[in-house]
Amino acid sequence: MQWDERIGRRIKLRDLHILLAVAQTGSMSRAAARLGISHPVVSKTIADLERVLAVRLLDRTPQGVEPTAYGRALLSCGTTVFDELRRTVQEIAFLSDPTVGELRVGSGAPYIDGILPAVITRLDERYPRVRFRVTETDAVTLCGMLRDRKLDLVVGRVQAPLLGEDLISEDLFDERMHVVAGLDNPWTRRRKVRLSELVTEPWLMPESDNIDMALISEAFRSAGLEVPTPHVISNSMTFRIRLIETGRFIGILPESTLKFAGRRLHAKILPVALSMLSPPTVAISLKNRTPNPISKLFADEIRSAVKERRTFLDRAPP
Repeated sequence: MQWDERIGRRIKLRDLHILLAVAQTGSMSRAAARLGISHPVVSKTIADLERVLAVRLLDRTPQGVEPTAYGRALLSCGTTVFDELRRTVQEIAFLSDPTVGELRVGSGAPYIDGILPAVITRLDERYPRVRFRVTETDAVTLCGMLRDRKLDLVVGRVQAPLLGEDLISEDLFDERMHVVAGLDNPWTRRRKVRLSELVTEPWLMPESDNIDMALISEAFRSAGLEVPTPHVISNSMTFRIRLIETGRFIGILPESTLKFAGRRLHAKILPVALSMLSPPTVAISLKNRTPNPISKLFADEIRSAVKERRTFLDRAPP
């Protein structure tokens, strides 16, 4: 039997859609309810697919159903097909009206608490019919969501090994780091501070597997110093900022967070020279995937916003 007779004419998008629903819900009955069709229709569709492909796509268990290795392979293809169709329809809509669409963007706390709200606000003012779906989590999870086509774009600083050969990155802006203390902290009254003078102060730091922690460690080692034992460890940027504002603790924060949260922060950058090679902030997307046309608007807006916002960092050391 030729390919077009066995596959091309026999597997329809509707069949793939039903298989995806079954895999996602773990049950034919739940898939039928989600799709608004009968249970027999779902069962027959899966049986027809298995007959055409001559392999079992689902294993039946007491808890429901789960894809076999063959099923996972077909699901991977189906996910790609529907994603590309969605992208194509979105691109057609964008070409006819560039003010309409949706962007699913993921990022980490420094950007969620800093630049992204400002960028989305600016874009929403100009394109009120564009919708944004924002996910906050760690870099490993975000890259996985890109690969699963659950995100269009990731904004952040990601170490090269996480990217692999299937993801591509585009530089957005260089990211510096600054030592910061609350406005009531005595160190804010000094005109010059050496990093060595702060070693015994109560420090706030992120977890050891956080990219910011790697940069902080590099800054102390470059100055010939041991990394201080932090009084508080947390990956929560909001939590660290709140503690810094008490005036008790000292921390190191990304420049972009300070630029866009600076007006409401009760904190000040200390005049401390840091020596570190901080990777740039990048926009990451999936290679060989039809790009979301709104992604370029978003990336360009980030670059513009960073160039324009200077207020808080006027107090930063060179």
